[in-house]
Amino acid sequence: MTAATADWPPHGIESSVPSTARVYDAILGGRDNFKADREAAGVFARHLPQIGECVRENRHALVRGVRYLVGEAGIDQILDIGCGLPSAPNTHEAAQEIDPGARVVYVDNDPMVLSHGRALLAVDNSTTVVTADARDPEGVLGHPGVRSFLDLERPVAVMIVGMVMQISDHEHPEEIIAALMEPLAPGSHLFLTGWPDTGEPAQRRLSKASMETLGNGWIRPVERLREHFVGLEMVPPGLEYIARWFPGEPDGPVPAVEELEPYQRTQMAGIAKKA
Repeated sequence: MTAATADWPPHGIESSVPSTARVYDAILGGRDNFKADREAAGVFARHLPQIGECVRENRHALVRGVRYLVGEAGIDQILDIGCGLPSAPNTHEAAQEIDPGARVVYVDNDPMVLSHGRALLAVDNSTTVVTADARDPEGVLGHPGVRSFLDLERPVAVMIVGMVMQISDHEHPEEIIAALMEPLAPGSHLFLTGWPDTGEPAQRRLSKASMETLGNGWIRPVERLREHFVGLEMVPPGLEYIARWFPGEPDGPVPAVEELEPYQRTQMAGIAKKA
């Protein structure tokens, strides 16, 4: 996905203020970012030199999760909330590699993401992008672009990958997630990644960098992260460090927790099913 030159930069962009989507892009060495985003990426790198590996691990988790949802759980509708800027392989690419008919709705509140989405729509009629905020579950599920694209009477996979840490405890992320899942059909799944707080210094450094640059980035005790899945049935291996997380059957040996590098303990992933 690339934005049309005539639409660059998209209307509403504050190029002097870093955004989560663009900082993520800058960390990966992308081109869809501004000076403020690259400076923020530098702050992340100073606090956690392995930040690039962290971002890539999160992307690997996204692909593994999508492959499970589509290939093993049989889901053919995905709502990817807080999707950010495209970074191959994207959700729709991973899904459609298994099921060419899989439909994906990307949701983000960053106007640059919508700008890139317009280019995507020109070549893929099974994928769309809408502007909405995860903090407004009714606005997400009631968005015309979601309602016209997905059949909410059938199972949907809700993906909240790499963004729940942007929602503060005062905003009650578990209530937001419950409000997203409650109207969905039985058999729907939640796929989420978050930042744990187990006392690991690398976890605190990651959070500090995010707070300094983006004003968000909360780490939470593992039990607190599990509350995001309350009322849903966890898919084995449950909530786990990404380096150890393989829904369904692992591709190979799973490393022991003590074998993980400190930066590999900064992110966890989980999938759960609605009965």
